[in-house]
Amino acid sequence: MRILFLHDWQSVVGGRKPTFLNAHGSEAINPALPDEDFEVSVRIAEREYDEHHPHVIMGSSRGGAVAMNLNSGDTPLVLMCPAWKTWGSATSAKAQTVILRSRQDDVIPFPDSEELVANSGLSPDALIEPGTDHRLAAPEPLQAMLQACEALA
Repeated sequence: MRILFLHDWQSVVGGRKPTFLNAHGSEAINPALPDEDFEVSVRIAEREYDEHHPHVIMGSSRGGAVAMNLNSGDTPLVLMCPAWKTWGSATSAKAQTVILRSRQDDVIPFPDSEELVANSGLSPDALIEPGTDHRLAAPEPLQAMLQACEALA
């Protein structure tokens, strides 16, 4: 399974999440997204999307906002703590979207994701609550991320 993985603001390429996906048999395409220019990040992600035709687009925090602002047809989204109220102009996600969040996230308010589910007309089941922080890099949320990608692909 090919996954376009869009990292968070001030994160690095090849971090824990794409490494986990690769270690579990996926091909995580993980472009460097500049922190200082959201629109350039979207253009880079669109170029990677067009080149690799991923089965799923996965975005973490700011990367989730990038994913929501892509022109990506019906390719499903897995969004981890999406920072959609901070970055970009999208206010809803496509039908095939799963959102992974922790109520203990101290960076992005949990109600933002509940609002995104409502704005998007998603089932309440689309909001999954693994982990205990914003990073969602512990074993439980990483496994939930992989399972969401596999279910949507």
